[in-house]
Amino acid sequence: MPETRSFLCAPGLRIEAQERLSELQFAQLNQALGKIEATMERLEKRLWLAVYGVVATVLATAAQSLLAVSP
Repeated sequence: MPETRSFLCAPGLRIEAQERLSELQFAQLNQALGKIEATMERLEKRLWLAVYGVVATVLATAAQSLLAVSP
């Protein structure tokens, strides 16, 4: 039974290196996108908290003015 050996040549090694580099770049990109998504979620929560705070202030001011007008 003849033994087959894989022949490694410079272009083949270069392609493998490029594929590994590409995989590392995509992994890094996915990690960066994950961090951006987490930051956006935190920012969205803060934004909604600010919106609810403004609405609560407006409603409290309206209620206060209604109570001041009525006897």
